[in-house]
Formats: sequence, structure tokens, C-alpha cells
Amino acid sequence: MHQPVPTLIVAERLMPQGAVSAAQVQQPALLHAAGSLRAALTEVTQAFETVTGLRVEAVYGPSGLLREQLAKGEVAEVFASANMDHPAALAEAGLAGPVVLFARNELCAFVRPGVMVTAETVLERMLDPSIRLGTSTPKADPSGDYAFEVFARAEALKPGAKAALEAKALQLTGGPGSVAAPDGVNAYGHKLASGEADIFLAYRTNAQPLAREQPGVTLVRLPAVLAVGADYGLTVMSKASPNG
Repeated sequence: MHQPVPTLIVAERLMPQGAVSAAQVQQPALLHAAGSLRAALTEVTQAFETVTGLRVEAVYGPSGLLREQLAKGEVAEVFASANMDHPAALAEAGLAGPVVLFARNELCAFVRPGVMVTAETVLERMLDPSIRLGTSTPKADPSGDYAFEVFARAEALKPGAKAALEAKALQLTGGPGSVAAPDGVNAYGHKLASGEADIFLAYRTNAQPLAREQPGVTLVRLPAVLAVGADYGLTVMSKASPNG
């Protein structure tokens, strides 16, 4: 993910519009964002608070679940999603303004220690019946949708691969009933460490936290024929307050 882009655009969306009263300064700017943006946007919001004196209250989670909450009327001002579709749906419903593409990511395979996987063998290994393949939950979390796009691409390389991968994929994160990792622990690394998954398809931005928490986990970039990129969309909610 190209960090300066979210820094500039998110800060701009959080900036006050016009003069700000003392009462408005006491009201936090409300940011709802994809969990994969937590590290980058924590830096952005801390810098924003230091420069402006305005507080930011951030809620992180699966973009699909956040969209559902916002559509039901949860108070929000800025929504940063791991895809373009969720903020676009809010915009089409008249709940948000235009959607801006502000960052990109890519899906990679994270492999637990002791499992041998390369870019050349990743499809074969994902199809191996002995391999537990983890993904996030489609529709609730764009990461899961992107994983299933990888499966669709695999069909062109090996007929039957799409159905086989969809059937075996363990949707371990990002859903309303998913068991959360302990606070401060990377969700995907937690599933690999616990043995719930041998290979987990997740965003490349997990590389740094996983390297800190579990140095033995291997990142395998998907070959071009399987690679799926992630476009991140940003929108300002229609009922955003003047200071947010």
C-alpha cells in the first residue's frame, strides 16, 4: 500500500470546513475504516490530532460489516473501505458523497512455518487436501471476496479448481461470527499460529506485523495469472458534521 496517498486524502477529508467553534473542537471526527488500514491510519489520525487539535474517533473492522452498520444509521463522517463497492453503495443510497480511490493493496499467501510453498507451487499446495486454506469471509470482508477472485482465476489454469478451492476454504476471519484474535495480535498470524490454517490468503500489508509477531511465517506473492489487487475507496458521509 502506498502510504502517502491515504495520508493526504484522509487528512483532507477530516479537515474542518470553515471556522470551528470551541464546542466543535470537543466533538471528535468519526472515522470508520477497514481493519487493514489500522496501522497506516493510526499514524495519520495521530498526526492530524497534533496539527489541528481536533480529536479523531476511529472504528476499524471488516468493510462489509461497517457498510451495513452505516446503512442502518450508525453515526459516521468518513468511511475508508478496502474496496470501492461498499462506499459506492452508500453513495448510491444518498448516504455518502462521491467515492475516491485512495490506496491499493494486493492479496498474498501467508504460510505457516514448516509448510513449503513457492509462487510456482502455490495453486498446487492450496488444492492439496492436507492443506488447511484460510480466507476471510466474502461479502462481510472484501479480503474474502478477493480470495474468491483468486479461486476464479485458478479455474483457467486447472479446470475444477474454483469449485474445489471454494469448497475447502475456511472462512476464519471477517465475519459477524468470527472468533477475534487477542488484542494487539494480527488476526491472520493468530490463525496460522493456532494451526487453524496452513496457508492464509490476506493483504500484503500484513507482512510487517507478521514479521514482528511470527518471523517464521513466509509471504508468497501470487503469480500474475492468480494475482488480485485491492482498490480502497474513501467517502464522506452525507450527515458529516462541520468539523469532520
